Amino acid sequence: MKRFLSAILVKLGIDKDHLRQMVELIEPHWKKLALSVLCMVGVGWAVAGTAYLIRPVLDQIFVKKDDAMLKLLPLAVLVLVTVKGMCLWGNSYLTAFVGQSVVAEIRRKLHDHIQMLPLAFFDNNKIGDLMSRMLNDVDFLQNTATDTLTGLVRDGFSAIGLLYVVFYQNWRLALIALVLLPAGFYPLFKITSVIRELARKGLAYMAEITIRLHESLGSIRIVKAFGMEDYEKKRFQEVNDLNLKFSIKIASITALSSPIMEFLGGLVIVFTVWYGGWSVIHGKTTPGAFFSFIAALLMLYEPVKRINKTIGMLPVGFMAASRVFDIMKAPREVTDHEGALEPASISRTIEFRKVCFSYGGDRVLNDINFTAHVGEVIALVGMSGAGKTTLVNLIPRFYDVTQGAIFIDGVDIREFKLSALRSLIGMVTQQSILFNDTVRNNIAYGDIAKGEEQIIAAAKAANAYDFIMKLPLGLDTHIGDQGIRLSGGERQRLCIARALLKNAPVLILDEATSSLDSGSESEVQSALDNLMVGRTTFVIAHRLSTIRNADRIFALTDGMILEEGRHDELLRRGGEYSRLYELQFAHLQ
Repeated sequence: MKRFLSAILVKLGIDKDHLRQMVELIEPHWKKLALSVLCMVGVGWAVAGTAYLIRPVLDQIFVKKDDAMLKLLPLAVLVLVTVKGMCLWGNSYLTAFVGQSVVAEIRRKLHDHIQMLPLAFFDNNKIGDLMSRMLNDVDFLQNTATDTLTGLVRDGFSAIGLLYVVFYQNWRLALIALVLLPAGFYPLFKITSVIRELARKGLAYMAEITIRLHESLGSIRIVKAFGMEDYEKKRFQEVNDLNLKFSIKIASITALSSPIMEFLGGLVIVFTVWYGGWSVIHGKTTPGAFFSFIAALLMLYEPVKRINKTIGMLPVGFMAASRVFDIMKAPREVTDHEGALEPASISRTIEFRKVCFSYGGDRVLNDINFTAHVGEVIALVGMSGAGKTTLVNLIPRFYDVTQGAIFIDGVDIREFKLSALRSLIGMVTQQSILFNDTVRNNIAYGDIAKGEEQIIAAAKAANAYDFIMKLPLGLDTHIGDQGIRLSGGERQRLCIARALLKNAPVLILDEATSSLDSGSESEVQSALDNLMVGRTTFVIAHRLSTIRNADRIFALTDGMILEEGRHDELLRRGGEYSRLYELQFAHLQ
């Protein structure tokens, strides 16, 4: 039996693990589902009962003219119709409740899991595709997990009840009439395999639509600045048309199941009418029994057709399930081992010892060795691609070293709890990462436990308080998507205020002033000077003039440290740092 069921699942393109995961998602709602199934049973037997009552209605009322039955049978029909209506409402409500609950739970789990994935995962996956899986694919999955599966159960019970009526009325005729039914499932399996492949491509194009939307809307200023509206329209139309093409193909092929069943049903009805009519004429059955049989048979083909069509759509749902569950299977960030340490601060050093890092088979950092003492300002310079950002990203373990180790106060950072390690580190990057929220909440993101006075103090230290107070609602002003309502310098000062509020002992500045004009840079640099006081700071410098006072400067090339020293010392050597400095300031000479 197991082998038979496995073979059926394979034919339908259903992965057993994905089916198990879907069942696990539905399982917490089993009581409501059980009640929904009872409603489905009620619908099925009400439909069967309606077909069955045709026989006594015809035989007892119209043939025998029984007055008692004239009063009783219409009442029985009314009861059946009422029960059917109540059960349909109960089934619809409970199915919707469970379906929406499952969707919310899947999205929550998927979002929570994505939050815990390492940065390397996002390097290899487009944000738009992840959004599509969370929105579009989860909807398809919900339709499969609730609407489709519960529809199969409802129609299944209706079919079982009607089959009972058909066989009760005339089992010989029922066997003959239903002999063609299994023939309808062979083309169904063929159709299903085609739909499965089309569904895979269709979902991929739906994801591409989301990616295009995310890119074009997220870059709308650049699109308009370069007059690329028509180009973006064309790009979107191309993928939208491809998605339409596959959607229509799926719809047209799925629709084949209905005419196939209609044709087979027509053959059965033609034969049944002929044979049934012959039986009535020759007195082998009553008109009531025959018409009850015909009614039940006609009613039977409706749920069978729906089952046929539903099974044809299962591959779409399970293809969506595979795209969702594939993300859920992606390994999370490094997990804390038992007994992991929770450092509260840094008292001595951060040491890179023989650190190497490879990405995608390419060596990005090679044999990095240095020690940063508490309170030191370490500057990293070099051409684009030298490995500067990769080096600082190893400190909070956005990536783990390939070889060697990084030590804080003599302890390998892999011995620390990840949350504790990152609580020691503040960051300000070249790109001002802000949320579509108030100024207050963007600053408070550094430490949501801090109060109003501390938020204001951080804003003042970041040279942001004055411009904040000029905003329409001050700290409660919404700044728009990515702080679009603020200037570049204002956005960066909010990021600095956020880092100040966190008050972490280690600070990473990744080209924090490179995208600013001279006036904004002066304000931001002043705020950064406030931020760096008393902190061990790693500065990736685009403008070398900003690191003249760094305690030590490391010049990197091809992932290796070529030089180390102070600004004046490195200039005198005439090496890599001197070359970079001359390139940057040659126009002033």
